[in-house]
Amino acid sequence: MNFYYDPLDRACKSRTGAVPRASELTLQVYRNAGGEENFSAEVCSLILWRDGEGAAAFPMQKTARGWTASLKLHRTGLYFYLFDLGERGLGCGKLRRAELSETPSPWQLTVYDERYTTPEWFKGSVMYQIFPDRFYKAGDRPIAPYKILRDDWGGQPNYRPNQFGKVLNNDFFGGNLNGIREKLDYLASLHVSVVYLNPIFEAYSNHRYDTGDYRKIDELLGTEEDLRALVEDAAKRGIRIILDGVFNHTGDDSRYFNKYGRYDDVGAFQSRGSKYADWYNFHSFPDSYDSWWGIETLPAVNERSPSYQNFICGEDGVLKQWLRCGIGGYRLDVADELPDFFLRMIRESVKSENAEAVIIGEVWEDASNKIAYDERRQYLQGFELDSVMNYPLKDAVLDFVRTGNTSMLRETIAMLLDNYPKPTVDCLMNILGTHDTPRVLTVLGGKVCADKDEMAQTFMSEDECADAAEKLKFAALLQYTLPGVPCVYYGDEIGMQGYADPFCRGCFEWERTESTLHDFYLRLGEIRGELLKDVFADGDYREVFADASCLVFERKKGDAAAYVVVNHSPSEYVLHFSGGYRELLSGTDFCDKAEIKGAFCGIFVKKQ
Repeated sequence: MNFYYDPLDRACKSRTGAVPRASELTLQVYRNAGGEENFSAEVCSLILWRDGEGAAAFPMQKTARGWTASLKLHRTGLYFYLFDLGERGLGCGKLRRAELSETPSPWQLTVYDERYTTPEWFKGSVMYQIFPDRFYKAGDRPIAPYKILRDDWGGQPNYRPNQFGKVLNNDFFGGNLNGIREKLDYLASLHVSVVYLNPIFEAYSNHRYDTGDYRKIDELLGTEEDLRALVEDAAKRGIRIILDGVFNHTGDDSRYFNKYGRYDDVGAFQSRGSKYADWYNFHSFPDSYDSWWGIETLPAVNERSPSYQNFICGEDGVLKQWLRCGIGGYRLDVADELPDFFLRMIRESVKSENAEAVIIGEVWEDASNKIAYDERRQYLQGFELDSVMNYPLKDAVLDFVRTGNTSMLRETIAMLLDNYPKPTVDCLMNILGTHDTPRVLTVLGGKVCADKDEMAQTFMSEDECADAAEKLKFAALLQYTLPGVPCVYYGDEIGMQGYADPFCRGCFEWERTESTLHDFYLRLGEIRGELLKDVFADGDYREVFADASCLVFERKKGDAAAYVVVNHSPSEYVLHFSGGYRELLSGTDFCDKAEIKGAFCGIFVKKQ
């Protein structure tokens, strides 16, 4: 290739990734001597346009090695650019590197507000997600008569529909806040510093995404005093608690909708005169209304209602109420369903109460350029989210572990680093599985089921589990060392199995905390949370070597550096370096070189 441009190379783009508004940015295209296929170019222009607007051409200054241009962009938003060389152009190719084409694809340039920052405390964390009903039960709590309390901890969650074809999700195992509190030492042993709880507010179902009362913790989980005690005890161990914020919809069995008359308030379903009437959009009162994905038990909220806005975001609103209990922030459920103006209101409310609280959005795609409901979203431009759930990286890591091919993983890393602001990259919620996906061990086991009845009775053999666990170690190593914050879904560290909801939401198997997989997670937590916390908090990423099945990358901050090696092939490699290095997972020391065997993963640091 006789032309070179790579937006992740600072020799080509002075600021890699998204750029702050009004910051100076220099682009450099390099040209080698000679021509490709007799093609040469004397003039190069930068073609730049803002999303939804017309393109403009800017002649670039010729240099001894190519062409250069400097610019400042004074409006936040999504921009696109490429380079015009006359009869052809340079556009975005593999790994974001320049590709010569008659129809070049543009690069993306995200411009974010220059005042945008993300919480420093969150960077370098180890995160742990808990489905509260299934983690640990400490004592008995009262339960509503329409709910089923199970006495068989570890039993199969009910999954079959009733006679009306509905899965009620109303069976509970009794996990509670005091149970989590009793297990804080266990979490601390994993070097967990952030605990994300699925919804804890009063609701009909065991998943509690059908909020019944935002002001009240579900009585089966505990009380506000129990939450405060959990937050306080967690803080003593350096752990912060994040809550799930479900603000796009409520339950139909809620104080606000009150379809079944269980609450003493007059709900929107009951009367057009209800104080909650404008919270919902009715097509034909009362039986036809907007709901989340057409699920009638989850009536969608009208975020344009001033009453609802004040209820959630006001000075005495829901957001501030729970922040005043000491929580560290919110994960926002179905952020795609929340309009930009409402996300901005949420951010203003949260940050005015606690500027260091974190706001994480549930977004399954590239959050920098997501289009939802025909609108380009603005999540990462400085006015809405701090971070998002990193589903693109999850898919790429699992693809690599299952296929042994580095291609999708490398492309995804390059995309994230190029499109996202650095403050966001350092806070990305790196997941391998959640309450919405099958268990990672089950995914890596590779057994496919046709329906839920088959899922309920399909498990891996001991040998199959051992094989999947070895693959999981590769995935977990990448999860803990790539840019962002690893989030472990409860039980993954002990190899729990489970297909799609509700099988991925089983009770924690406390008798299985002694295993080589668990020990591996303990060591990863120690390395990330203690030995190399600064390097993995916001250190730069650089790909050192890659081929079809092996990837070596550097994480570096100042003089400190770590080199991560994942070789998913039978081939052997030699890693050359100067002086003594230690591989942290095994504790093995090397001098000047290390022979990398097949099926190897490790973290190398210079010996002190």
